[in-house]
Amino acid sequence: QEQLVESGGGSVQAGGSLRLACAASGDPARRGSMAWFRQVPGKPREGLASSNIFGTTEYADSVKGRFTISQDIAKNTLFLQMNSLKIEDTGLYYCAADSRAPLRRPLFFSEYAYWGPGTQVTVSS
Repeated sequence: QEQLVESGGGSVQAGGSLRLACAASGDPARRGSMAWFRQVPGKPREGLASSNIFGTTEYADSVKGRFTISQDIAKNTLFLQMNSLKIEDTGLYYCAADSRAPLRRPLFFSEYAYWGPGTQVTVSS
């Protein structure tokens, strides 16, 4: 069983940066893929960045060049460094994990079995 808890959300002005963290409780050796998603009211959950045990990363076009996904295996933690934040980056950010890798659609929400409760990011002008 995998438990995920996000942290690092908050309020920031446009152009600023935030670093999200996702603390995982499961065995890293049994975890194949992890990802960050964002949801805003009225819209589907959007995959932003994914990473797997083979070192493959994938980014949504909306965040490419601005967001970076990384992992600290020793600390069992996933990170999302978010730079040059825009107002449209506002939303509830979720961490997700699955035991499989590679995933057929690593930025699609239904690929992931485990989810954190989310952390809110608000970007203002």
